[in-house]
Amino acid sequence: MDTRVLVIGLDPYRVPGPWDPEPVATGIQVGMADFAAHGVGAQTCLVGLDGSDDIESVVRAALAAQSWECVVIGGGIRRNEEQLELFERIVNLTRQHAPDAAIAFNSRPDDTYHAAARWLNADRDT
Repeated sequence: MDTRVLVIGLDPYRVPGPWDPEPVATGIQVGMADFAAHGVGAQTCLVGLDGSDDIESVVRAALAAQSWECVVIGGGIRRNEEQLELFERIVNLTRQHAPDAAIAFNSRPDDTYHAAARWLNADRDT
């Protein structure tokens, strides 16, 4: 199975604050399993907001690792006003380093496959 989709999102275990990361982590696992169930290769690029990542470098490396058919940018990055600048940087990095990739947005971690499937060129079961 060729890896065709890159999912960029926040690592729920490295987001500061008093919250339970388990539901999000489980949702990410469910979403990624959905790709495999549909025969679509996908890879995650999860970054932390705890200062342990040079986020731009991590995202740039993931985007440059291969040619992507679709890049999904997760809701944790784009829905939080405090992350607006990060969201802009990731969109622009995607345009620079994966210019032929469609850009998709999920509504929840567990519907990531469906977000990508809207843009994949291959036959699919959505």
